[in-house]
Amino acid sequence: MLENYISVGRAEKKWTQQHLADAVGVSRQTIAALEKNKYNPSLILAFKISNSLGKEITEVFKYKEDVV
Repeated sequence: MLENYISVGRAEKKWTQQHLADAVGVSRQTIAALEKNKYNPSLILAFKISNSLGKEITEVFKYKEDVV
């Protein structure tokens, strides 16, 4: 599972979902879905989000093993 801290990064910058969406070229709904872990971003989108938030990709996205 890929956990993300997009909302934390947005809060630190005082950005709305729309502001981040505009910065990375996606819809606000895409950012909302990512924040709710509805789907995982492409590697390119993950880098764009991280860069826009001024963070390393590993600060925004964390891989967690699914325990079965």
